[in-house]
Amino acid sequence: MALPTSELPQEISARLAQARNMKLSGPVARQVLHEFIYTPSDDGVDENLLILLHGLGDTHKPFANLGRSLKLPQTATLALKAPLQIPYLYEPAFQWYPSFDQLGDLLTSPNPTGAVNALTQTLMHLVSACGWPANRIHIFGFAQGGTVAAETALRWSQLPFPKQSAAVHTPTMGRDPRSVSEPLASVVSISGPLLSYPTTAASSASKCGTPILYFHRSLASAGESRPLAVLKKGFSDVREIKMSGIGGESMPKSRDEWEGVMRFWSEKFYRRIPGADTEGLYEVMSGTG
Repeated sequence: MALPTSELPQEISARLAQARNMKLSGPVARQVLHEFIYTPSDDGVDENLLILLHGLGDTHKPFANLGRSLKLPQTATLALKAPLQIPYLYEPAFQWYPSFDQLGDLLTSPNPTGAVNALTQTLMHLVSACGWPANRIHIFGFAQGGTVAAETALRWSQLPFPKQSAAVHTPTMGRDPRSVSEPLASVVSISGPLLSYPTTAASSASKCGTPILYFHRSLASAGESRPLAVLKKGFSDVREIKMSGIGGESMPKSRDEWEGVMRFWSEKFYRRIPGADTEGLYEVMSGTG
């Protein structure tokens, strides 16, 4: 089952050509369907945007703190809160999509379409109104949040973006870095599988070009996991970090476990070199402590 692709709103299409000339900024609350916490980069240079999506039963606040603690150079963070309160719980505990039946049991085939639609709309706002280039937006998601991140990256790659009549050349990247017709910069999914089943042909040219890192835990003797195999059907660049231990959903717990994630980001994040007309990839040196 493939998730449906929404049509691109006409009013957003009309503004896409202007996005590359805008100053980067955080989202406007009334234009976003999520409660959020936006944090500019500590060094005052916002070249990358890292969106953080929490897991089932959590809120965005711990992930906003995580984003700040990572201290990623030249990187702003945007922690989003899932839109749905878990039924029958009085404490703040949210879900990205309906996860339980009327008896309180987990659904065997949940549908993330609503969450994907909402996050896609947020991405369109970030690109068309806030000036963020799609190829500078990274998503990190845990469990349900990882599923929504991966599903949204696929959706984004399928949107009918208007084609630019000519590439805008720059001395640094060969074309306009504010291009919105490109894939998202990267996705990191912590134990969050795809729930849709991509029917993409084997050719990598027809797959989503967003690099995705899948972090999970399993027994060392286990072969390729089914979630990894499904990701490879939809994405042309799939990386894996498999930690030893029993399966289950848990965040990276130490500097060693974060190392692979940080290395992946170091290959994907851009940096602005002060006083220079060139840009390159930033080597991410900070850990989580």
